[in-house]
Amino acid sequence: MLQPILLQVPDSTSTAANAQSINYLSLLLKGGVVVYPLLFLLFLAIFFIVERYLFIKGASNIDFGFLRTLKDNILRGDLRTAITLCKSTNLPISRILEKGITRIGRPVKDIESAMEIQSNLEISKMEKNMGYLGLIAGVAPILGFIGTISGIIRIFYDIAATGNFTIEIIANGLYEKMISSFTGLVVGVIAYAGYHGINMMIDKFGIHLQATVMDFLDTLNEPAR
Repeated sequence: MLQPILLQVPDSTSTAANAQSINYLSLLLKGGVVVYPLLFLLFLAIFFIVERYLFIKGASNIDFGFLRTLKDNILRGDLRTAITLCKSTNLPISRILEKGITRIGRPVKDIESAMEIQSNLEISKMEKNMGYLGLIAGVAPILGFIGTISGIIRIFYDIAATGNFTIEIIANGLYEKMISSFTGLVVGVIAYAGYHGINMMIDKFGIHLQATVMDFLDTLNEPAR
């Protein structure tokens, strides 16, 4: 009676070893053809998030030394130097202020309107490709759901084709169903979080922009030195 028991021990050990040596990439690819477009969408989402983050991070920098120098030039009435300073500074805030400086002497409404239009243009540059990121956030979970339906169809098709109702047939279909759904949700969450995180950065920049424009308009009302 002891010999059969001893023969069963290596089998359970090898099974545990095989379970621990699962290749997660091969497991992911068992999710069916839907996994491939989901991986492509994941790559696009990460690319757009990183690209927009770096662009907005660089564009939203506000050099307070530049603002102080610009304000001094305006108060001295040296508008030519102020315009040259704005053109030599490649930042959204400098382009917005340049629009206002070139219209000094006109009604304040005209100055404010020109700066507002330029502000909208700069913010629209920051929002470039954000629509694609939002699209990925919505499409990825739907693709995962399509993979779920595909997995269920595969289960019933294999049962109907073979006439067998076995755990192996069900497990193969469930792999495709669960992995594709999980992948779609993960890609959707990453794109969704990135979309709203980037929008928060843009909103924060917009607030700083409004404060800077208001300070510029207040400077115009100060007496010249």
